Amino acid sequence: MNEVNYTEVSEFVLLGLSTLTPMKHFLLAVSTVFYAAIVVGNLFVVFIVSFDPHLHSPMYFFLANLSFMDFCFSTLTVPKMISDLYSGHNTISFQGCIIQIFVLHVLGGSEMVLLIAMAFDRYVAICKPLRYLTIMNSQMCILLLSGAWVVGLIHSVSQLAFVVHLPFCSLNEVDSFYCDLPWFIKLACIDSYRMDFVVTANSGFISTSTFFLLITSYVFILVTVRKRSSGSLSKALSTLSAHITVVVLFFGPCIFVYIWPFPSVSVDKFLAILDFMITPILNPAIYTLRNNDIKMAMKRLSSQLLSLRNIS
Repeated sequence: MNEVNYTEVSEFVLLGLSTLTPMKHFLLAVSTVFYAAIVVGNLFVVFIVSFDPHLHSPMYFFLANLSFMDFCFSTLTVPKMISDLYSGHNTISFQGCIIQIFVLHVLGGSEMVLLIAMAFDRYVAICKPLRYLTIMNSQMCILLLSGAWVVGLIHSVSQLAFVVHLPFCSLNEVDSFYCDLPWFIKLACIDSYRMDFVVTANSGFISTSTFFLLITSYVFILVTVRKRSSGSLSKALSTLSAHITVVVLFFGPCIFVYIWPFPSVSVDKFLAILDFMITPILNPAIYTLRNNDIKMAMKRLSSQLLSLRNIS
């Protein structure tokens, strides 16, 4: 009898952030400016790290890949939101929704592991400086990056394996500007308790455990440095503060969305904006504006461009 009531859902309606026309115009302008800044900022980091030989070190290798992931993370959702705000055609196909969820969790899982790799890199650099280049060689960097993408892929596939064949009824409105598992599961014609538990166990607990693992590792590094030399503590704290800021900004919304027992649509939307539009802008700003090596690389790049212009 339940099978008769199931209808094939071919598309979902994304309700977006607001239904008020003035607010839509404001969001369109703001999101366009923010996305432009995300593209310029993150691709600039990838470009300058790739082409400046002085930045060919493990720390900047991971930083460039973090910027690339942030660019992809934002591009997955923000251009679609901008298009919906501009055209008013706020639908996404069933297949498009599945693809968005899949890529979202691949990138999310990969970035979690990449942040662990960056923490490990800082641990070796600060606590074992004489062995840094031996431990963090090119093979190790590539292995850690490959492991990040593999973990992200496994994480995403394991999530979708439980939900991709869920039955759907007539409900197809997603109260957000993108597709993700919590909203996807709620639209299915089943008791969502078990599926919610799977999502919480997979995404929620992984996010929480990784977050506390990273914070613990940073505290361990600072305690180790303080025991060796109190003068080096301020330098280590300055180096790690950028990492800690990025970790809090990335994991905070993830933990709230997937584990918080009293979900609020408005809060979830705000946190989604934080993840997709604010954090990808802050990451390059945090790592570049406070980094003397990248500032010097920018000066070298400017000098090269001026010399080429003078020659032409």
